[in-house]
Amino acid sequence: MASSYQAEENQLPLKPIPGSYGLPFFGALRARFDYFYLQGQDDFFLTRIKKHKSTVFRTNMPPGPFIASNPRVVAVLDAVSFPILFDTSKVEKRNVLDGTFMPSTSFTGGYRVCAYLDPSESNHSSLKSFLFSLLASKHHSFIPLFRSCLSEFFTELEDQLSDSNSAKFNSLSDKMSFNFVFQLFCDKKPSDTPLGSNGPEHFDLWLFFQLAPLITLGLPKFLSLLEDCVLHWFPLPWFVVKSRYNELYDAFYSSLGSSLDEAENKFGIERAEACHNLVFMAGFNAYGGMKAWFPTLIKWVGSAGSELHRQLREEIRTVVKEEGGVTLAALTRMELTKSVVYEALRIEPPVPFQYGKAKEDIVVQSHDAAFKIKKGEMIFGYQPLATKDPRVFDRAEEFVGHRFVGEGKKLLKYVYWSNGRETEDPTAENKQCPGKDLVLLMSRVLLVEFFLRYDTFTLEAGKVLLGSSVTIKSLTKPNTATP
Repeated sequence: MASSYQAEENQLPLKPIPGSYGLPFFGALRARFDYFYLQGQDDFFLTRIKKHKSTVFRTNMPPGPFIASNPRVVAVLDAVSFPILFDTSKVEKRNVLDGTFMPSTSFTGGYRVCAYLDPSESNHSSLKSFLFSLLASKHHSFIPLFRSCLSEFFTELEDQLSDSNSAKFNSLSDKMSFNFVFQLFCDKKPSDTPLGSNGPEHFDLWLFFQLAPLITLGLPKFLSLLEDCVLHWFPLPWFVVKSRYNELYDAFYSSLGSSLDEAENKFGIERAEACHNLVFMAGFNAYGGMKAWFPTLIKWVGSAGSELHRQLREEIRTVVKEEGGVTLAALTRMELTKSVVYEALRIEPPVPFQYGKAKEDIVVQSHDAAFKIKKGEMIFGYQPLATKDPRVFDRAEEFVGHRFVGEGKKLLKYVYWSNGRETEDPTAENKQCPGKDLVLLMSRVLLVEFFLRYDTFTLEAGKVLLGSSVTIKSLTKPNTATP
């Protein structure tokens, strides 16, 4: 018997799920070409919503053959239906981090790391509890360490802008992010290890080889078939990045002594498994997340213009002066700054996709109808549409910096970037990001440090493989010293 995910008082008529998968093999290929080359991500979904007159429908999702054995999904693309993907009593999260396929465990030392585990699996709780414990032990370092890394970042940003009349935000941000992550976990600078300055490059290639089936390089149209054959037909081979990953692993392993002791003695996790999980969290979740997220945040704030910049700098400088520095108490008081971070996470979440496989027959509701999803069917959510649902958010396609100030906080339950509602917290029993609070903290600190140093700035934005590219064109410093 199907269970209903929505409250009884919101019952809507049960309708069959619209859409089809087309012919085996060929339907998946057609969908892949539509998604990557003919329509693009957003239009791929929007045209199907319009065609089916529904935000819940059946479709194929890339990569399809021969990487994914079953590309068929039920898409849930509105703010009401999307949260079914967070309910691990209804959906299974085993091996679905990247969608309908899973990269080889060779990329993670032969282990299925925590991100690929369902909470029902025996080692999920111990691994995630270990990650929580490690983060908790480092909480006093978060703000001072990140501010120190940002200080070096801004010096390099200004130097590059002075030399070239523009500064590439992404590459400098990547370097800063890796330095922060490595120092946070390992209590030393990567330059003090054999890694030297190679960490970001090693992680970039390691990430690319895993995520290539989900990527298009943006090449000219006449090269689409060639690109598709290289990236989307077969997995890229692990051995190409083996030596780079081993360098990363060795650097972390040799620096994580007390943390690995805790994993082994307190949580019963083998040292090698604990280290591979930490490298994955450091490289995929932390560095990879910051690589996509920080340029996106700065893009939206920069594009919002000088009036928002004025409001931000006034709030930030006033609160920092009153609190006597950049402290947790100060950050908590900055309502507009917090809202701006939430709004950027709403309008362009760093991880756009969510997947889960129905553990039982489920009835899911959209705004207009109810649909029965059968046990074993893959459910897919494209988060940018769910968090830009015009029936929840006014001016949903616009970046509105003050959206979540005051009464607007009530809408935070519809911000889903962390694999859960913003109003909920990660636990060892769910799949919400264990570093959720750290991401929010770092985002606020980044904006605070930006507007303590500069009154306003201008930029040019573009696209890169899995996010935005930002080029800083100008930085305007205040006439008087900042607090």
